[in-house]
Amino acid sequence: MAWVESRSDAFRARHNDRDSEDAARVLDGLEALRDRLGGLLGAAPSDITVILHDTAVGLSVAMPFLPVMWLATAPAARRYLAGWYASRELHVLAPRLLRARASSVPGSREMLARTPNALYARLAVGTASPALPPPYRPRRINALLRRAWLSEGAGQFLGGQTPYAQPAIARRLREGGRPAFPPGLRDATLLGGTVVDLLARAKGVQTAVGFAVHPHPQGPTVALRDAFGHSLGEIESVWRTHLARLSEERPRDVERVDM
Repeated sequence: MAWVESRSDAFRARHNDRDSEDAARVLDGLEALRDRLGGLLGAAPSDITVILHDTAVGLSVAMPFLPVMWLATAPAARRYLAGWYASRELHVLAPRLLRARASSVPGSREMLARTPNALYARLAVGTASPALPPPYRPRRINALLRRAWLSEGAGQFLGGQTPYAQPAIARRLREGGRPAFPPGLRDATLLGGTVVDLLARAKGVQTAVGFAVHPHPQGPTVALRDAFGHSLGEIESVWRTHLARLSEERPRDVERVDM
């Protein structure tokens, strides 16, 4: 089948012609997210090309860093690694493949459907940040690997995936042992969003966004203490309680929590 291009104000999508209706919905969602991120970040990237791949092999060839991340990620989260981003491009599986990739548990399909939004949120945060990619330079790649939980978490939270992650989080807690705090590379895709979500509930979304964008000169541990206003041990204790609650509750709107 032929490849075609669809356009919106700030995005263009390249896709198989059978995916035209899905492409239009993806672009509508990205435009709405761009408006929201523009208010939170001051500006959000435009002139972005979204490539909707119709095979996982094609996606991996286009974004060779993705298979490396897949191998480094906990099994419970691997199905949700369905795309990657560059300075002006989002590469993601076509929505019909995302639907087929979902498990039967509640939330899996909704979380995968929001993959383009999560990728764009990561691109927008990285563009605004002096430390995270893009661009993919050695120092920024190193920062990404050390702070993957922050990049992945900001994308998950701002892209609307976090409320649907509960079943996958429950599986991770059952099967993978006690996760580190803050989450390591293995858990960044699935649990990074829970840290950003917790900060947003406690201090507001704007504080959470600022935390993701502006690196602390003394590193993320000090940044966490400053953002929450508590010791790392206290934050970790509340986070583990938050994880347990997320693994049990149904999706719901972000709430504030007291610390």
